Amino acid sequence: MSGAARLADYVATRLREAAAIGPARRQQLDDLAADLADRLRQRGRVDLVFVCTHNSRRSQFAQVWAWTAARHFGLGGVGSWSGGTEVTAFAPEAIAALERAGFACRTEADGANPVRCLQGLGGAELRCWSKRFTDRANPRSDFVAVMTCSSADAACPAVAGAARRVPLVYEDPKVADGTPQAAATYDARCAEIARDLLCTFGRVAARLA
Repeated sequence: MSGAARLADYVATRLREAAAIGPARRQQLDDLAADLADRLRQRGRVDLVFVCTHNSRRSQFAQVWAWTAARHFGLGGVGSWSGGTEVTAFAPEAIAALERAGFACRTEADGANPVRCLQGLGGAELRCWSKRFTDRANPRSDFVAVMTCSSADAACPAVAGAARRVPLVYEDPKVADGTPQAAATYDARCAEIARDLLCTFGRVAARLA
């Protein structure tokens, strides 16, 4: 199966898992979907910035899957970004999980914090690298800040420029680094975040229909 076919199958599988989302998380996602739909209806545009401590795993997963979900549902007014409270690098284990999901990845600029270009649905590319959430590459105002880790959520009770701040916290797959469970742990977190964001954007599309 080609990467494109594998990614399409992965997206369809995650959408079929909607019933596995617990009631508390479902309410969070419904609230986010309602807000995003309202912003798109009123302004035709909404930018999301996913924030975690190192911008290396969970916030990168979330950026990639929000971008993918928006493309899957034809929501052209959605911008997806990520950042951290610190700068590190996009974790190779996270990139490997995305490649297993069907993305093609190439390195645009090498070094300690390389720029990775992920090819997704329809052959579109997304440039990803670790940066602070205040980086000039990210929106500076009127964005929705989504906090994907408890540390960043606690460290940033307010996010400058954000029109709304939403906690959507996930467990860090880093706990499995260097163990035989690493790939399975990263795959599970990748799938969880993909499922949540695909289902969220499916609700956005339904509200706008």
